[in-house]
Amino acid sequence: MTKVHPNVPSTSPAVERAAAARLAGEEEEATSLTVWCKSLLFNCRGFTVFDARGDLAYRVDTYDDAEGEVVLMDPAGRPAFTVRRKRLSLSGEQWLIFSGGEEARRPVYAVKRGGGGKSMARVAPCAGGGAAPFEVEGSYGRRRCVVYDGERRAVAEVQPKEAVGTDVFRLVVQPGVDVSLAMAVVVALDQMFGRPSLLRSWSS
Repeated sequence: MTKVHPNVPSTSPAVERAAAARLAGEEEEATSLTVWCKSLLFNCRGFTVFDARGDLAYRVDTYDDAEGEVVLMDPAGRPAFTVRRKRLSLSGEQWLIFSGGEEARRPVYAVKRGGGGKSMARVAPCAGGGAAPFEVEGSYGRRRCVVYDGERRAVAEVQPKEAVGTDVFRLVVQPGVDVSLAMAVVVALDQMFGRPSLLRSWSS
């Protein structure tokens, strides 16, 4: 199926501005994204994500032939991360995050439902090395959840937007955190806790 992408900036403006601030030695601010649970393409489901200036930052367009994977793209339609469901997982529902597009074979992070205590999901690096996993606490369905690093610092947060329901919400990412990766984690959370998820909606 031919996928048509609009004429948009070649890279995410939010990511470019964060990189420019780092190079200039300026103090970075948290990145705030507005996430709309709707694809801009006809007959597609997905996300359209805008930065604080209203520029298109990311997009997700899920077609009816998707097989257990969702691709997070930059404004030009280039894949940033691919999120795939781990098949035959004995440890519960788990989604793997790959850097790049459909050809990617080695996952960089695994997002697993649960985790004990207040945790609704755990985000663990696949490369090992003793890095502590991230814990996600709260309620994705209510658009109120926080991602904590191994030192219990809030590194990203999903927040509701007032008076617009759950189809539009805010993602706030703290400085030093990969914004694209944070958005990929949101995509994985939507697959596990969204009702319906991007993939489940086609089979319902």
